[in-house]
Amino acid sequence: MGRSRGQRSRDKNKATLPQVPKNMKSDGIDEEFSQELADQADLEAQARANAANQRAKTRQKKK
Repeated sequence: MGRSRGQRSRDKNKATLPQVPKNMKSDGIDEEFSQELADQADLEAQARANAANQRAKTRQKKK
């Protein structure tokens, strides 16, 4: 026989997990980048990001 309504043994904790507070959510707006104000770390990060984008593009072309 099946269980009565509302007696699920798994996923009980899903309903009680906390949601993300509003002050921790991002608005999805990226920060503006200025080449004139960039330091060496910014330039290295930009180079790494460009290299990662190139790798992602070549992987998508192979599929």
